Amino acid sequence: MNEQNLSLKLRLKNFFILMLPQFLLIFFLLVIFGLLFFLSRTPLSLYWYGVQLSLFFLLISVVFQWLRYSRKIQRAESFHKLGLEVDKSKLDRADIAEKIYQKQYRKLTEEYLDYKQRETEKSKEQMEYFSLWLHQIKTPIAAISLLVQQNKEATAQKQMEQEILRLDDYTHMALNYLKLEDVGKELDLEWVSIDEIIKETLKKYSILFIYNKIQVVYQPLEKQFLSDPNWLQVLVEQILSNSLKYTKTGKISIFLEDGHTLVIEDTGAGIREEDLPKIFKKGYTGLNGRLHEKSTGLGLFLSKKICSRLGHRLHIESELGVGTKVYLDFKRPDYQLFD
Repeated sequence: MNEQNLSLKLRLKNFFILMLPQFLLIFFLLVIFGLLFFLSRTPLSLYWYGVQLSLFFLLISVVFQWLRYSRKIQRAESFHKLGLEVDKSKLDRADIAEKIYQKQYRKLTEEYLDYKQRETEKSKEQMEYFSLWLHQIKTPIAAISLLVQQNKEATAQKQMEQEILRLDDYTHMALNYLKLEDVGKELDLEWVSIDEIIKETLKKYSILFIYNKIQVVYQPLEKQFLSDPNWLQVLVEQILSNSLKYTKTGKISIFLEDGHTLVIEDTGAGIREEDLPKIFKKGYTGLNGRLHEKSTGLGLFLSKKICSRLGHRLHIESELGVGTKVYLDFKRPDYQLFD
């Protein structure tokens, strides 16, 4: 017996079980009316005529209910296979129990489709990210390989240190991205000294400041903000690394505005006005990124995600050929408590 016949047999069996109360009711009614006809000595021909008429209408009712039952099964299978929503007009004609079941089924179907969509987008985003990251990490590896071949110790040593630093940045960028996707991981919020974060970041990138002869304008800010120290460190590193990448000469200034906004300003290449609304999109590099061939648009994308996770606000102002100002606002909204 094939699968289709087995399915039909199963449907007929379930349908018979559903119709059994009606069959038993008709049977008992016919028996009772038969006894009444017999005891009252009424001609049995009238009784048999009534039996035939009742069975005829019962047959029509069975056929109608079978068609309705079959359509209901087909509709349920369609929902299961295609994730379709319940037809509201049919839902209105259903009985109360069926309304409840269909409403719950529709809710579960919508939740499942939303979850499936989110997982698909998340997986696609991760694949796109690592495709870009793998492309990006090839640059410092190739540069190190060429520098080793040149065998110029003094110059090559400094250049290799820079490329190794970039290699380390890109590797940590990928790891941090994965950590950000772990929504179940809680943040360790505490009062963080912004000076400690900045000093640690400047120390890390000191080789780039020295080699490229870029001046640092920074005075201790003596300020603390509520944040996650590890993620805040990553965030400041991303912003400063991006400034160093596009600043060939001049200076990078780090200062505080309004008592709660950290500003990192550089005298680099700047960003075109038309590119500014798109700079936080994953993979968007703008004109400078395409000209310098050093960017895949991941740094600012990651910075924006970190800010969203920490509850900070990130804003960028820039002018092409003049420089860029990055604003990191630590101010949190005031909450009113009610008794």
